[in-house]
Amino acid sequence: MALPRFMDLSRFQAGAATTARMGSVALGFSLPVSVALDNVLVALVLVAWALAGRWRNTLHAARHNPVALSALALFGLLALGLLYGSRNPGDGLHYLGKYADLLLFPFFIIVFRDEAARRSALTAFLAASGLILALSFAISLGAPSYFPLFKGDAANPVVFKFHITHGFLMAFAAFLFARLGLESREPRRRMALLLLAALAAYNVLFMVQGKTGYVVLLALLVYLFAHRGGWKGFAAGILLAAALGVSSYYFSDPFHARVSQAARAASGELAQHEQEGSVTPRIEFLQNSLEIVREHPLFGVGTGGFPRAYAEHAAVSGVAPTVNPHNDYLQIAVQTGIAGFALLLHLFYRQWRLAARLPLSWDRSVARGLVLVTAMGGLFNSLLLDHTEGLFFAWMSGLVFAQLGPAQESESAA
Repeated sequence: MALPRFMDLSRFQAGAATTARMGSVALGFSLPVSVALDNVLVALVLVAWALAGRWRNTLHAARHNPVALSALALFGLLALGLLYGSRNPGDGLHYLGKYADLLLFPFFIIVFRDEAARRSALTAFLAASGLILALSFAISLGAPSYFPLFKGDAANPVVFKFHITHGFLMAFAAFLFARLGLESREPRRRMALLLLAALAAYNVLFMVQGKTGYVVLLALLVYLFAHRGGWKGFAAGILLAAALGVSSYYFSDPFHARVSQAARAASGELAQHEQEGSVTPRIEFLQNSLEIVREHPLFGVGTGGFPRAYAEHAAVSGVAPTVNPHNDYLQIAVQTGIAGFALLLHLFYRQWRLAARLPLSWDRSVARGLVLVTAMGGLFNSLLLDHTEGLFFAWMSGLVFAQLGPAQESESAA
């Protein structure tokens, strides 16, 4: 006698796998919008995937996808970092948990092997970006910004995220809109997508306060031209980026203010009350963090040991303590030494190199664009520690590198 449909194990597992894919797709919309919803969706994806009985597939994906292996290797070293060093109570697991997004690489890589899921996920992210863009323009034009979820005002019209995250994600959305527009063969769709790209770029450069957004947007612009036009495109991209930078400096109040602040900080002319968020303390973080790395060069002070190590160094040096150097490379190097720093660079290098093996030009450019913004953004912020940026890096990596087939993997690993 046949089992009822709801008792059929294979149907149940298939339904759970579908739920995991739907949750991964929905993350595309929630990432720019809500941390709470992100956490719910990640939990849903993991539980559904477990109920689907796909752990063996996930382990296989982790073993045979070089990008997943590199991410897991970095997390593994951070986990080992709990076994040595000294730290404040609770900091070890707290910091390791911040890097737990690295464990999600294999899940997203196997979930997004479904082409329909990849398309839907990208559409979800761009839909959320379009909504945020519209709300940002509305806030800048005087629409009420007192809604509890809104973070900004007319002077800095961010919406659901603060300016660093808003600028980072909007810059990447501008890049995706531009890539889709340039590939579209339908004139109206092409014009609409390129207009969205221009509006998103304008939002980053002329409306929102955030140096990280400026840097990654201009870097993506140069890369976009280089990808399409080789060295000539690279030169054209440099010229256009320079022109945009100059125009933004003279015609964008937020851009002018932030760049002027950075210039005065670099020359030592910034008053003490102006230094929060400026270049001056970050240079200090750089110098002091490098001194800690010199004292613990190979494996660092241990995972979660940065706040305590920096506080001890600050007490001796007479500088202000911090728990965040605003730099991914320093944060990793202080905790896990040269070994962790090398694994982080290896992850970026592996992604950049393996992007050449992806089947479509679109995927190759998006994969390298992702590496570019994460690697460059990490120079000015601890992006991998931040919820949205860290999860976005894992999610988008799964989206593009899910397409590495066995032949490509073996060839790339050779």
